[in-house]
Amino acid sequence: MKLRSKWFLSGTLAVSLLFSAALPLSAAGAVPAQTTSVQQSASAEYELFLQEKYGITFENGTVTKGQFLQQVAKVLNLQASDAKPAFSDLNVSSPYYSSAAALYEHGIITSLKVDADKPLQASGALYIAVKAAGLTELAHTYPQGKTTAALKQIGYSSTGLNLSAAQELATAVDTGLIPTSYYKEIKGKSASPDLAEALLVQILSIKGEYKHYIGYTSDADIYGKLADAYNTSDLIQAPELQTVVDTALKQNLVTGYNLKDNRFDANFVESLSLTYGHDNLKHAVQLIGLLRSEGIRAKVQLEPKTSAFIYLKEWGEPVQTDNYKVVQIDNGNYIAYAKEYDLKFEFASAADKSRFQPVILQYAKKNSEDQTGLIASSWWQPLYYSLTALNDYIQITNNKITGDGHFYAQSFSLNEPSAAIAEGFKKLGTGLNIQSYPIWVDKPFFNYLNGESL
Repeated sequence: MKLRSKWFLSGTLAVSLLFSAALPLSAAGAVPAQTTSVQQSASAEYELFLQEKYGITFENGTVTKGQFLQQVAKVLNLQASDAKPAFSDLNVSSPYYSSAAALYEHGIITSLKVDADKPLQASGALYIAVKAAGLTELAHTYPQGKTTAALKQIGYSSTGLNLSAAQELATAVDTGLIPTSYYKEIKGKSASPDLAEALLVQILSIKGEYKHYIGYTSDADIYGKLADAYNTSDLIQAPELQTVVDTALKQNLVTGYNLKDNRFDANFVESLSLTYGHDNLKHAVQLIGLLRSEGIRAKVQLEPKTSAFIYLKEWGEPVQTDNYKVVQIDNGNYIAYAKEYDLKFEFASAADKSRFQPVILQYAKKNSEDQTGLIASSWWQPLYYSLTALNDYIQITNNKITGDGHFYAQSFSLNEPSAAIAEGFKKLGTGLNIQSYPIWVDKPFFNYLNGESL
């Protein structure tokens, strides 16, 4: 958008902030891990995700049933009600009681004998995982022949198993709840920490709560998926929330904000992730190609956003399109709403994350009007940021406002005025959740926040 340089020059600026190859049910539609090396890579990815997002670790090489129940309840965010199930071997003082009670109330465990301190059996973990993932009804559709065929893949016979148990194991196989790389670890064995973590991640994946991404930079079809994601997004409309942040614009509390929809959030591991904002699809396509040419492989999610800012009347009559709308306000200026996007990248390593900035500064940052050798529609001040600290990035603040729905608004600012901005938002509406937290941005963008030209 050509007007960007005008509204970026203010000291307070609004821009927006703000899934795994081994997951058979991931957003990328990837296949299960087939080799030891891929399994190890997937296991490390699951471990890091669970640690960062939920604080979950399995230590000492042994997983008890109580530990697994505790972590299933955590990832599903299940809390026990006031009802107190009378477990035969677990009293209310146990650290596992509340988790077991919550899972019992939701039908995820069905016995009043918990065996919380015993090693978690792999087959028992699958029974729990099938119910936790919401696959029970599917399991109970299985006829005998279909059940037998699935069980053979994990070395099981239905002989000696009751019908529902056999059906649930079969469903775990057919749905990909258990990755193929763990098939040999099921029959007659205790669950390893790797298997327990894989099942937790698969539960989240099936319920749509793991990572969300359209593909990898290295995928042959990534460009088409990128175009589809961009072309099917529209200007975001959130009237109640916009009333609040539009008032903030009119009062000069901020000079702009972004609207986003949390249903598109990538949910990536932040220590390996960066967010890159822009408004031009051709730029996004060429950026993916640039990263590929530099050997940088990353998951990619396109998060739609709408950027809102004050359009001054002296800039001339605004031209409106499907992707750019304006509304005139009392002083004769306008509030402009522009369709943009954030590309969220999750890199394979911290080293690749660090490699991103030199590539952008060389090939996607404009330094003069007649500069060549840049990808299409490169900005003078490219915008990209991390939620974790990085060398050569500068800390600023994101001021984020959420209401009752799935939309949120946010405005980036320098650190010093952030407290006043947050306090101002609180005065404009009730029932809002206001968060101010640090992010780390590239220096050119930081310079813009300071009113500098480069």
